[in-house]
Amino acid sequence: MDIAGRGRLRLPVALLGTWGLTRLLLLLFVFKVFVFPGPDVTSDVSVIYHGWYEVLRHGTYPLGDVTWQYPPAAALAILSPGALPFLDYATAFFLLALLADLAVLSLLLHAGVRPGRTLRGAWVWVVGVPLLGPTVYARYDVMVTAVAVAALLAGGRHPRLMGALAGFGALLKVWPVLLLVGAVRRRAWAAAAVTVAALASLFAVAMPGAFAFLTFQGDRGTEVESLGALVFHVGRHFGWEGRVALNYGSIEFLGPFVKTVSTVALLLAVVAFGWLLLWRLRATRFLPHTLADAAFVAVLLFTVTSRVISPQYMVWLVGLAAVCLCFRAGRMTLPATLVVVACLVTVLEFPIGFGHVVASDAYGITLLFTRNGLLVVAALTAALELWRTTVPPRAPLPPLPGQATRAKENQPS
Repeated sequence: MDIAGRGRLRLPVALLGTWGLTRLLLLLFVFKVFVFPGPDVTSDVSVIYHGWYEVLRHGTYPLGDVTWQYPPAAALAILSPGALPFLDYATAFFLLALLADLAVLSLLLHAGVRPGRTLRGAWVWVVGVPLLGPTVYARYDVMVTAVAVAALLAGGRHPRLMGALAGFGALLKVWPVLLLVGAVRRRAWAAAAVTVAALASLFAVAMPGAFAFLTFQGDRGTEVESLGALVFHVGRHFGWEGRVALNYGSIEFLGPFVKTVSTVALLLAVVAFGWLLLWRLRATRFLPHTLADAAFVAVLLFTVTSRVISPQYMVWLVGLAAVCLCFRAGRMTLPATLVVVACLVTVLEFPIGFGHVVASDAYGITLLFTRNGLLVVAALTAALELWRTTVPPRAPLPPLPGQATRAKENQPS
């Protein structure tokens, strides 16, 4: 075997070894063999998720719990530990999260060895996920990300499968519907619509309160880690009279001008949607990596404009960035790198430095400005690259009648 061949074999071994070591460390943290700094992130599983599980397994959604703000298929993720009845709920959930993580790695490895592909995407996943700390395995977002990654990687050859997976993902946590932004085949959109309609109807009939989550969003404030929250973090040092409180399941700012900032965030999301619509109307060059690039840009834009940027949202971005970098000709290297760096800042902000964030002290504000700034730059650079690679430059307008003749007459002889 030649040296190049041996090099190709070594890379997957290093990749798998890095994945195994980092994931073992994450498991040691969620099982509390080692104590991770900051608040206990596993309580969401052992207390909140387990409480929802007890309600859901009796055939109804948590109708009286305003913290239940998820689409109906989220019940499947919450109920999934029941498939391992020989384990306690939290242990089963953590192991299923690990399996979802492994599924993403397997998909990226399979995609990375195909012609025109690369293993850079798998490395983004292997390195980016552990930078977020044990939060990754203490939320069901890694399961949703696995569905999203599978959808994007299927999109080129199997648009119907991609649409069905995107539709299912949307019923898990809404955002995977954005995977369809770059889909050019109607079969993908049709499959997504049929999947959503069929599953939504099934959940609505089978379990009362499938869409109760839609009524639990109106009175939310601005979550302390969001881009808009920076206004209030700084404002607290200049006499702003609001407060920080646990509201609708997250730590939010409540008080004067919060609704105004939330409205601005909504308007920015509308602007982002308008830009995506304009891009779709103008784009004419759809390359093999455009589907993944467009999904990455869409989710980035709606993340930075959201009034909530929870740490687990970063898992989505790492997964989508990894798919983008699976393509050798992809142009999202810089935005993907910024997202990975933002993961490191995120774990410093939550859970390690969350007390500083809640207190709005200089350290907490610096972490938030850095993390959110990285995400904003990533979103803008990714959007610019998407536009450059898919939208042709405008051709110069033809001269009006008579202009060409006068231009020739005015030329020096």
